[in-house]
Amino acid sequence: MSTEITKKQIPDSNSAPALPVPLSDLKIKYTKIFINNEWHEATSGKKFAVYNPATEDKICEVEEGDKEDIDKAVKAARKAFQLGSPWRTMDASERGRLLNKLADLIERDRLILATMESIDGGKLFSTTYLMDLGGCLRTLRYCAGWADKVQGHTIPMDGNFFTFTRREPIGVCGQIIPWNFPLVMFIWKIAAALCCGNTVIVKPAEETPLTAIYMGSLIKEAGFPPGVVNIVPGFGPTAGAAISHHMDIDKVAFTGSTQVGKLIKEAAGKSNLKRVTLELGGKSPNIIFADADLDSAVELAHIGLFYHQGQCCIAGSRIFVEEPIYEEFVRRSVERAKKITLGDPLSCGVNQGPQINKEQFRKILDLIESGKKEGAKLECGGGPWGDKGYFIQPTVFSNVTDDMRIAKEEIFGPVQQIMKFKTVDEVIKRANNTLYGLAAAVFTKDLDKALTFATALQAGTVWVNCYSVVSAHCPFGGFKMSGNGRELGEYGIHEYTEVKTVTIKIPQKNS
Repeated sequence: MSTEITKKQIPDSNSAPALPVPLSDLKIKYTKIFINNEWHEATSGKKFAVYNPATEDKICEVEEGDKEDIDKAVKAARKAFQLGSPWRTMDASERGRLLNKLADLIERDRLILATMESIDGGKLFSTTYLMDLGGCLRTLRYCAGWADKVQGHTIPMDGNFFTFTRREPIGVCGQIIPWNFPLVMFIWKIAAALCCGNTVIVKPAEETPLTAIYMGSLIKEAGFPPGVVNIVPGFGPTAGAAISHHMDIDKVAFTGSTQVGKLIKEAAGKSNLKRVTLELGGKSPNIIFADADLDSAVELAHIGLFYHQGQCCIAGSRIFVEEPIYEEFVRRSVERAKKITLGDPLSCGVNQGPQINKEQFRKILDLIESGKKEGAKLECGGGPWGDKGYFIQPTVFSNVTDDMRIAKEEIFGPVQQIMKFKTVDEVIKRANNTLYGLAAAVFTKDLDKALTFATALQAGTVWVNCYSVVSAHCPFGGFKMSGNGRELGEYGIHEYTEVKTVTIKIPQKNS
């Protein structure tokens, strides 16, 4: 997800570097499995193709890891985590230095990574270079600062005892990352895990594995010991399932669909009860009151939905607008959507790229058709765009009711639903009437109203007069079926630790 969405989709020159031209001759150097700081071919001998969703052309082939390769990666990670290993005996401050070194290398290769991410995932180059890569750097440096500040407590228990707690690394962590923000999620996962002293096996999404594999070269160059970070590209039902079921993996972290999240939690329960954190789907309510700054609300609701072609778990995909301003809000939203320029995500001036693949493309079009059939008013868009690539016209529906599929299901595409409400109590109930609880927003100038909604909305994050403001400093995660646990911030760091209580008998206690 974006690190921040404001009225400008791209930060100004005071907060971000100048935008360069994407590389026109990008060479894909790394396509193999990364285990123990070495490059490996898949045990099975299989490879899989990676495609550019803007052109449908094949980019390259990547080694297809499966259970045998995951087993190799786990053995390497377990060896690196053994007591007395270079990683376990390393000063915490040195772990922080390695994370900062990795950030420096990403900054050096920022143009390569941004171009690769845009080609591989159909992401706009401008937002990839400025927002995604900028967010990666901030997250790494934030976690680097935490490395020597993960601390326990002394406890004044009764009796002649000295008691303290230790926050220890959990151990070997499997991390399964999604296709919509491949590099951002890679960094969110490894940075917290490594700062606490864990070792990791990362499985990137099969749709977008290239930047994760490239990171293997930077991890080795930064000086991380062998086995600390292992990267195994492959498919969910094989490599992903092997991580979830593995008896020697101590924790699994997953970002992706609720359906797959359930399978991972089930696998953890059936295997070794490994720790699980899940960041899953959403159907986030965005509530616009009549007293809101309408220009700002229209723009931020637009970006909060259409950012990255709507392929965001936090997309504000249920927009509730108070009745007195409903018609005007719809009019302005349609006008704004019609200004979007579709095309090659590497091109300057383009602000919507393709969906990730044919499966998602067809799913979104099917949901659009359901909206038409169920009686929503199609204000604009509603179909595919262009003669190649997985492009969908920016689509806006009005007169949407809560029982329609487009109001209940996560679309993950450029489809904006605008619904009407009359009272505070009504909209609170409707906003919370969902299986999901990842994020929510309210636009109002009334502070009492804003605080009421901040308390009442069942979501892991509530924004007031802004949308998608996500920072390395602040915990992120969901209520209900949007997941378990948190990433980022102090809460996200602690998700990668176990608390141990140590009690020592002493001759006499003194206060």
